[in-house]
Amino acid sequence: MVFSSIPFLFFFLPLCLLLYYAISCLPCVLHGKHSYVMGRPGENSSKGRYQIPLQNGILLIFSLIFYAWGEPVYILLMLFASAVDFVNGLLMERFGTSQGRRRIFLICSVVINLSVLAFFKYADFVIGTINGIFRAEFPLLNIGLPIGISFFTFQTMSYIIDLYRREVPAERNYLTYLTYVSMFPQLVAGPIVRFSTVNEELHQRKVSPQGFQRGLFRFMQGLFKKVLIANQAGALWEEIRVLESGQAPVILCWMGAAAFTLQLYFDFSAYSDMAIGMGWMLGFHFSENFQYPLWAVSVTDFWRRWHISLSTWFRDYVYIPLGGNRRGVKRHLFNMMVVWFLTGLWHGAAWNFVLWGLYYGILLILEKYVWGKKLEKLPSLFRHFYTIVIVVTGFVLFVFDDVQMLRNYLCSMAGCAGNAWWGTECLWYMQNYGAVLLSALVLAVPFYPWMCKKREALGDRGKMFFSLLEMAGCLMLFVLTVAYLVNDTYNPFLYFRF
Repeated sequence: MVFSSIPFLFFFLPLCLLLYYAISCLPCVLHGKHSYVMGRPGENSSKGRYQIPLQNGILLIFSLIFYAWGEPVYILLMLFASAVDFVNGLLMERFGTSQGRRRIFLICSVVINLSVLAFFKYADFVIGTINGIFRAEFPLLNIGLPIGISFFTFQTMSYIIDLYRREVPAERNYLTYLTYVSMFPQLVAGPIVRFSTVNEELHQRKVSPQGFQRGLFRFMQGLFKKVLIANQAGALWEEIRVLESGQAPVILCWMGAAAFTLQLYFDFSAYSDMAIGMGWMLGFHFSENFQYPLWAVSVTDFWRRWHISLSTWFRDYVYIPLGGNRRGVKRHLFNMMVVWFLTGLWHGAAWNFVLWGLYYGILLILEKYVWGKKLEKLPSLFRHFYTIVIVVTGFVLFVFDDVQMLRNYLCSMAGCAGNAWWGTECLWYMQNYGAVLLSALVLAVPFYPWMCKKREALGDRGKMFFSLLEMAGCLMLFVLTVAYLVNDTYNPFLYFRF
């Protein structure tokens, strides 16, 4: 089940929210007094004892149903992974009086987590690599990849590592911990939510009409981006990528690469928007995962804005523990390449993902030690162009797992395949997809935040007019989105395979 589907939008999510909010309105009798489970977190009432556990129960049940919708057998894997870290956390809290003992439980948990991830995600990659190098014929395991395994593995690992560092308390209720791990808004596509971010809200949170309204609007933004922008940009890319190698004009090849970049950005950021929006509706506050990365002025700036939860995870749990930039230039270079090798490998079990990670590692090193300061002195327009060219080229490495196809497409983009720079087909694609590409470009830059700032400067009537216009626009876009979902069969989500 995906967020941008009819069953989720009209059945699963409304039923979940209906039951979830009904818990907040159910009267209960405590100590002979009639009270309602409404109010602010921290109030000394029956609410604190009954509402949150019941809401967590509703959320847990729907999360397990959501995950089981596609592959019910892998629920056992998620239960096992969460149980490993939960039990090790309790043991660390109970017997870990010294750092040495705590380290034992930490190593046990991390080794099991990484072993499970490696087996399901990388076993065939390793076997295929061995077969290729040594010309062996070991059979592939052909194991299906559990949805979201990279995300929930990193979440559970962040919990046990933070517990080892004494940055969070041990969670003593397994169902509460399982609710954190399996929470359906962010389970299969992130953002990677750390236990420290939602620990208090797992036990004490507030749901309100304002939070629901804000969350619903954020969810709708993501839904529109996914269906009306990402899917349409993806359709353009699928048409261009199948053109015969060397025949597509250079401009068309760049248009295709840009379309895939826009598809991936709007696809993934839309799911993050929807996850954050649903979090607000449920009383949780997840961290932002994207900050207009295509508006970046350097590769370094791009990675401060793109998939923030992943880059900060690697920073806090790999880069800094390795020594960061505190142990000299050589060690710094080594640390960066390790982090970016792992970043590429996290995205997929194929060499093109590793190449993509190392590509960014090298570019970040060059910006740090070679041309970064000179780049800062150049006009912002040139810096934007420089970054976009690097990012679009990088996503060509990302999308092709066949080396020959990758080579052919890069040659076509560079005009080295004997192809023309322009052709009449370029104009045809521009006419048919121009509106989508233009809309994507407008939404990829911070134009909407700028409009919101302008709205704040308006008077009451201006704000009211702007709000009504916004509501009308949302309603029209929702109707259009549903029409697309009913009639269009092309509705992929790229990060499911990561």
